[in-house]
Amino acid sequence: MKLILFRLGLCITSDLTVFTAISFIVSITTVTPQLMLPLVGDLAPPNRRAAALSIVVSGLTLGILVARVLSGTMTNFVPWRSVYWMALGLQYLIFILLWLFMPDYPATNKSLNYFRLLWSIVQMLGRHAVLVQACIAALFTSSTFTSFWTTLTFLLAGKPYFYDPLTIGLFGLIGIAAMCFGPLYARNVTDKFVPHLSVFVGLSCCLLGICLGTYLGTFTVAGPVLQAFLLDFGMQTAQVANRSAIYSIEPKRRNGVNTAFMVATFCGQLVGTAAGNHIYAAAGWIGSGSASVGFIGAAILAMLARGPWETKWVGWRGGWSFQKKDKSSADGKLTEAEGLAEAVRIDEESKAREKRFKTVVVEEGNGSALSENSEMDVELGVSEKSSTSGTDEIRPVKD
Repeated sequence: MKLILFRLGLCITSDLTVFTAISFIVSITTVTPQLMLPLVGDLAPPNRRAAALSIVVSGLTLGILVARVLSGTMTNFVPWRSVYWMALGLQYLIFILLWLFMPDYPATNKSLNYFRLLWSIVQMLGRHAVLVQACIAALFTSSTFTSFWTTLTFLLAGKPYFYDPLTIGLFGLIGIAAMCFGPLYARNVTDKFVPHLSVFVGLSCCLLGICLGTYLGTFTVAGPVLQAFLLDFGMQTAQVANRSAIYSIEPKRRNGVNTAFMVATFCGQLVGTAAGNHIYAAAGWIGSGSASVGFIGAAILAMLARGPWETKWVGWRGGWSFQKKDKSSADGKLTEAEGLAEAVRIDEESKAREKRFKTVVVEEGNGSALSENSEMDVELGVSEKSSTSGTDEIRPVKD
């Protein structure tokens, strides 16, 4: 409800500073995707997790693309503020739907406070190489997404196209069409092979689309059209596959796993927007597109550095096969029961380390008191206790 009230402020304020501050608050308090995606990972069967995630991710990405189409269309016929009134109405609709249909889902980590939860996310990155690998790939892949959709407006508004804002906004429909193929691919491919294969397929589609759009886009609109389709499809395919892999590592802390992945994704989007704008201003469409080629190349290298069966940080030990060893699991390696057992083991180790730390602190805190008592015992001529006969006996100290 508080988020809805903030959106109301965006609709009525006329002060730029207030508008900017409210926009910032709205952005940092929008946590629905970070909660819904792990919930899907919990509720969906492991062997159908990729298909379920693909549907939700399609909705998330479609929202971004549909927003571009609607905003571009509406601003041609109604005042710009109407877009924010529409967003307010949609926010109320989401609230009502969640209230009516959201299942009651209990907390899985009641013993952890907020700051310990944040620290546990950092610890996850040190424990799981697959999570770090997925975050690196997500960072570079998402940077190409925002770079393309940001600079596409500059390309289509200038020569040789000179398209109006309405026509440019309708390009989002191409990305929407690509999103529709995501769940179909996830059900028939991602769920049947290890996620590594689908990540490579997705990144290859991204690379092909970026190359076509970059080096054909300056003289034919077919280039940006192909890039919009292949880039959106490839990014969704790679992200769904990576999520399917990382949700298997710690089933009790999927929110934390998803947070690490989403932070990397959002950082990539910021990098793509900033880099795309600056490079386009300096080197044009081909320059910004070539930077995206480099970004997607870095993502491919990150995936090549570690194979699907590798247990360490780098290498391809375990073979090159992309066939699942366990068809009932999401990543082809760990079953759900094994994943939960691993999570319990990690929790027990963490509690044991914490208990040892507290013991050491208590002993160090009592060290000075123990020393003082020992000195006092010597002054009084009292020696150690003896329990050889089953009773405590105090003997005088010999001179």
